[in-house]
Amino acid sequence: MEKRQTQNSDYIVIKANDDGVSVIGLTRGTDTRFHHSEKLDKGEILIAQFTEHTSAIKIRGNAKVLTGLGEIESEMKK
Repeated sequence: MEKRQTQNSDYIVIKANDDGVSVIGLTRGTDTRFHHSEKLDKGEILIAQFTEHTSAIKIRGNAKVLTGLGEIESEMKK
């Protein structure tokens, strides 16, 4: 069985600092579309991966995001 290499297989870790953090996966291709969403409560962690289907991940709410490039905090809209 041939093992496929996943394109852009970087992982990110998202930790919710508050209840109700939204994490939305966006598709690749000519038309970008939502393909998956999750709601996280305070303290919950989601490990996400960029794949051949996922080109972007949108995070809405107060969360800490860890990537191979470093760490960043998302913030609530004021």
